[in-house]
Amino acid sequence: MKTITDAKSPDRDWLKTYYYLRFAVSAIWVALAFTVAKAMPPLAAMMLVAYPAWDALANYLDASRSGGLMRNKSQMLNFVVSVATAMAVAATLPHGMHAVLQIFGIWAVLSGLFQLLTGAQRWKSYGAQWAMILSGAQSGLAGAHMISKAVGAAPVSIADIAPYAAFGAFYFLVSAVSLTISGARHRSKAAAA
Repeated sequence: MKTITDAKSPDRDWLKTYYYLRFAVSAIWVALAFTVAKAMPPLAAMMLVAYPAWDALANYLDASRSGGLMRNKSQMLNFVVSVATAMAVAATLPHGMHAVLQIFGIWAVLSGLFQLLTGAQRWKSYGAQWAMILSGAQSGLAGAHMISKAVGAAPVSIADIAPYAAFGAFYFLVSAVSLTISGARHRSKAAAA
């Protein structure tokens, strides 16, 4: 007979894998942003469009494992905002990095809010969502910082977005490790029972 924990295991395993994947992609993006992309504007432009596009795809994949976008409103909104951001960044790149940074700032505020809501909704089913909730809140602060920097006169580049992505990578890693640890505890309790 399956227990409730057993029934949720595939979802927990997916979420853990998803968080590790989000960490890996963000970490690679950050490494490229701080190194190669600074000296290669075409690569930086491609990466600036790819980052919100990847976020949209990731939200879509995750929601599809949890009943679809219509059942997961915060992820649906995150998906829509991320697609719109990727298109807005592509259209705005010819107008300069200040405009692009402003778009990223607005996106960070909105996607952070939706991530916070998704983490709060998942808390009851999975636990270990405090890092996603904290990440969502911090994303809003990072977005406000990017917007304030975008309206300034100082030069900006992809390196001004990379710290935001780095914090996101860190929080995805913390969430993945938290789920790994809590899953191991559940398994050891079940084995002992």
